[in-house]
Order: sequence, then C-alpha cells, then structure tokens
Amino acid sequence: MNVNNIIEKLRKLPRHGAKLTRRAVRGQFLPTSPASASPTAQPEETSIDINQQVQQLARQMAAEMVAEQDALRSVAKMGRTYTLFTSEDVIAKQTEVVTAGLWSDNLANLTTFFTSSTAQTTSQKQYYVDVYQKNPALTGSAVQYSIAYGNALGSGSESTGQLSDSPSKAIYSQYRQLLLNPGDSRFTTAGSGSTDSIYVINFKRDRMKERLDPGNWQLSLSNLHEGNPQNKTGSLIVSESILHTLIDDSTVTSATLGESGKVYNIVSGSITSGVYNSTAPIYYGLAYPDHGVLVFDAKMLDGHLNYHTNVSSSSAGHNHFAMFHSISGSSLATEPLSGDPYGFQARNSEKVTSTHYFVRIKNAEYNFSNNPSYITGSVGQLSQTSFVGDPKTYITTVGLYNDNRELLAVAKLSKPLLKSFSREALIRVKLDF
Repeated sequence: MNVNNIIEKLRKLPRHGAKLTRRAVRGQFLPTSPASASPTAQPEETSIDINQQVQQLARQMAAEMVAEQDALRSVAKMGRTYTLFTSEDVIAKQTEVVTAGLWSDNLANLTTFFTSSTAQTTSQKQYYVDVYQKNPALTGSAVQYSIAYGNALGSGSESTGQLSDSPSKAIYSQYRQLLLNPGDSRFTTAGSGSTDSIYVINFKRDRMKERLDPGNWQLSLSNLHEGNPQNKTGSLIVSESILHTLIDDSTVTSATLGESGKVYNIVSGSITSGVYNSTAPIYYGLAYPDHGVLVFDAKMLDGHLNYHTNVSSSSAGHNHFAMFHSISGSSLATEPLSGDPYGFQARNSEKVTSTHYFVRIKNAEYNFSNNPSYITGSVGQLSQTSFVGDPKTYITTVGLYNDNRELLAVAKLSKPLLKSFSREALIRVKLDF
C-alpha cells in the first residue's frame, strides 16, 4: 500500500467530533452532529470513538506494509549475489601443526644419494657438497641437503686467500655465529665436550618449511673402512654390515633453549624403538630443528664409525665426503622386518593458522544463475521450461569479498551442489595462511 492510498482512506473518515449512532429499529448508521443531537431524543445509541477506527485502519495498513516488505525481501533473496557474514559465521585463528615428508615428492625416506661433478665448482666442493635424490642429469633432480666439515683451527683443508683462511675454519665460524650463543667459541656436545671438529648436515630451506620435525627424523650411517685415504673425495669402502641409526632425544628430554631456538642431542636410536639405552645413550652431536641443521661431533664419528677425520694442517681432506659415503652406503643394507633399504628419514613441520567461513544458503536464496545460458530470448525467459516456478542451480564456487566487493579468495567445491527452493546448503570454507 502506498502513501496516496493511506491519505485517501483517512479523508473518508468522519470529521472531528462526528459520531456514528445506531438506531435499534432500522439498523441504519447515520452521522449526526453534536449541535443537533439531543440526549433525550436518541434511543439506545452507542457511540464508537473515532480513535478506534483510526487504530484499526492503522493496524490493517501496517500489516499490508509488512507483507509487502516481506515479498520484496523474498524477491531480493532470489536474485542475491552477496551475503554478509555475521560473527557466528566466522571462526578465526584456528592453529594446527602439519607435518609432511621432507624430501622431493613429499617422500619421508630418502634411499638414493647423488652428487654432481658439474653443478658445483671445485672451489665450492672444498666447503660443502650438495646431495641429490636422483642423478643430477635427470629431470626432476633437486638438492635435498648439503654436507660440510668445519674445524675451528682450520685443519683438514688447504689454506686459501690472503688471510691464510681455510674452508674448514670458515665453515666452523659460520655455524658458530649462526647457532651458538654470543661469547661461545666452541660447540660442546654431551659426547666429548668442547670440540674443534664438526660435521654439518644442512637441509634445503624450501623443503624444511618452518622446521625439521623433532622426533621424526632418522639418519642411517655405515662404518667406514680402516684403510680409506686421507682425501675423502674418491670412492670409500663402507662396512654395510655395521650400521648405526641416529635420532634426536626429543622423546625423552626437553629441548635446551638458546639463541638458535630449541636444541636437542643427537643420540643412537630409531624412530620405532626410541633412544637406545635411554639412561646412558651415546651422544653424537646437536640437532637444531628450527634452523634445519644437524651438527655432529667428529670425535664421536671417529670413535664409533671409523671416519678417521683428517685434521692435518693445510691438508685437503674433504672430510664432508666421508659423511656422504657413510650415508649412501647405509642404503645397501635392509631393515630386518620390512625388508626396505635403510635411508635418511625426515619430515618437516609447520604451524598453519586457519579461518573457517560458514556459508549458509537458505532455501529461497541463490536459486537463479547469472550465467547467460540460464535465460533465452529478448525478454529473459528461462531457457529450461521446467525451471518456471521451480528454478534450480548448481553451486561450484564460493567467492570471498571485502567490504568494497573486491574478490580476495575463491573456494572450489569438489563437485557441483544442487540448489533449489526445497534444498538448503551449508558450505565450510577453510582459509589457511
């Protein structure tokens, strides 16, 4: 009902002060004015206050206006394009820790190991060696981790440069500054105490994501032969029958907190069995999961795996290749229960923050499509005659917009979802960041 209709009805009401009287005999309603009315001349007259009529008419018009607004809202829902989220529709800042295989193709166990004679220069190989999961000449080959050797005194490598600095001394200094607290000049392990000689495994940053997952990595190492040369770049003889598996001790002890984050001990053990002899384990070094770095005490590797680390002054020992051969040689052995080859098992870990958006679609909403194929003809008739009075759509995508109706994210359903007047839907959109 519009304003003009309301005004017209109000005009037809009696003037101010007029009354409606009822005559009992004829049953007629006649308007009379107060001046001509006589109290003694009107039998059984009942006065009806004009305010009651106004209130009754107002209620009638209000009901009609509400019905009209409901109809408009219903029409608006049918053609709705956007729906505002309420506070109940959004659950923010949900966090969970997600782990995955650290190696290429999300593998958790690496059993093939390659180096490249062309990807690294001779100068680079004096400092570290990159390890690939397949022949570097093949498509899909990628660096998985790097191995380096460091010596605080510069032993085990040739002196280079004007400052008579050696690669092993540069490596030790680099990781000392990265991992140790200010003022600490040496790595100290529970195996041999302060040590000048270390081996380092450094995982590729993009594979590690946020961190190496503590308790979910296992390194297999083979013993090296007594008669191997001092220069470890060539083929070394390994004793595949003597195998060591190393893990961190995160399952039995809390991490030590330092400038580099959490620090665990590297001990003898396995993922399935835990720390071997947990009351008195063999300590091989330190694990820095937040940096994706494993530091091994060369004294412990010499004593238990026959590494025979070259610590001669100005001698090109290329000790890091000894660890490469020890790791690759372990894959020649197989696990007794599964029969799978031993390898380097590792997983990455990251904390994922999620926001959940609950998209609630009622039965009267989103039953029409903006797709041009939905209509036909010059007047926009429905292309499917069966949709007249019973339109249907298939929801395939949910778009998330800001207040300016700018598209920020798109969520795809695994399969189209049928929507009609007889079907409602609740879609949960998970946004990770």
